[in-house]
Amino acid sequence: MNRPAEVTLLKLGGSLLTEKTAVDAVRPAVLARLAAEIAESAGAAWTPAAPAAAGPGASGQRRAALVVGHGSGSFGHVAARRHDLAAGLRGTAQLPGVSLTQERAAALHWQVCAALAAAGLHPFSLAPSSSVVAAGGRPLTFAVEPLLLALARGLLPVLYGDVVMDREQGVAICSTERLFELLARELPAHGTRVRRVLWLGETDGVYDADGRTVDRLAAGDLARRGELRGAIGAAAGTDVTGGMLHRVETALALAAHGIPSLIANGTAPGLLAAALRGEPVPGTVIEAAG
Repeated sequence: MNRPAEVTLLKLGGSLLTEKTAVDAVRPAVLARLAAEIAESAGAAWTPAAPAAAGPGASGQRRAALVVGHGSGSFGHVAARRHDLAAGLRGTAQLPGVSLTQERAAALHWQVCAALAAAGLHPFSLAPSSSVVAAGGRPLTFAVEPLLLALARGLLPVLYGDVVMDREQGVAICSTERLFELLARELPAHGTRVRRVLWLGETDGVYDADGRTVDRLAAGDLARRGELRGAIGAAAGTDVTGGMLHRVETALALAAHGIPSLIANGTAPGLLAAALRGEPVPGTVIEAAG
């Protein structure tokens, strides 16, 4: 199998794709535009890799591959909150909520995949509920071989926030942030590293206490992290994973392991396309250690 040497991870936030203050409310125009921008700027990024003997300039040689993840927005978050699943299972009365949360998260996911396909891409769905195991609320393992095989065959892997089995508390809510952490940890063992992460929401990056965009954060900047914790506040709408604060803390943790991030505004037309092309765009850069 010709494994990609590098992957870029892209998260489309649930607050970007849906109305998080409503229930099951997708933003179809936003979703279609984002899919078109991915197709425009990264369509060649997951073509099958050229044989190593072909050399650096060979036609068809793989650039950094792309993996798309998305939040659950007003679909899965609402179901998980309604059945109080954030802390796991405490009784059989919650079992219908597990099934509903899985179904609602998947319902949004298939709309995302449909939009990507309509834009001319070839999405390949990866359901965390079937590939991730957690313990104590923290996802531990991710079966990455299907993802790597999909990339090698020219498909676009698409994963999402989901409910997963938990060895200790029955079930856990697995955010896209946690999935990206797992990929960053497990892919290198298969010869693939995460080059960078793009986080798209509906804000112009991370805001400070005065409402201004923070241009840069550095890995291990614990003092600034404490300042931002107070400035970011609670997530808008229904959210059971932590919203922007969860994203920032994940990006800082990835940066400490050498993986840079960009947090930017996906509501700005053309921004995603430019970011995928590697062009500078407004937002908050989280610089990698070293």
